[in-house]
Amino acid sequence: MAQAETKPKSRPISPHLGIWRWGPAMFTSILHRVTGNGLAFVGLGVLLWWLYALAAGPIAYDTFAAHAGAWYGKVVLVGLTWAFFNHMASGLRHFVLDIGAGYELKNNNLWSVLTPLLAVAATVATWTVILLK
Repeated sequence: MAQAETKPKSRPISPHLGIWRWGPAMFTSILHRVTGNGLAFVGLGVLLWWLYALAAGPIAYDTFAAHAGAWYGKVVLVGLTWAFFNHMASGLRHFVLDIGAGYELKNNNLWSVLTPLLAVAATVATWTVILLK
């Protein structure tokens, strides 16, 4: 049985970055994914190293504390703190969106901009308390 030749149907193309306009919500969503991955990989590595150092004894813990107390260790710890607060604030923003609130463009853009700023403020407050003790 021969089939008649048909023209291929014109299908819609999938949206991609060339079509979408960048906005605060898009940036915040990408940042949420990046901070989640950073916490999963870097945060888990630091946590496991710390737990190992606790279990291995004072020499191992002193080595960990020396690296954590060095400038590069503090940069990593401050970065993890910021990633935690940013991921948490973004997660709360997504929770509010999941219950059906905050979809108005003005509110969505406002909270998309405030989310990383709140994370920076919480990180500064946390490290101010830690360093002033």
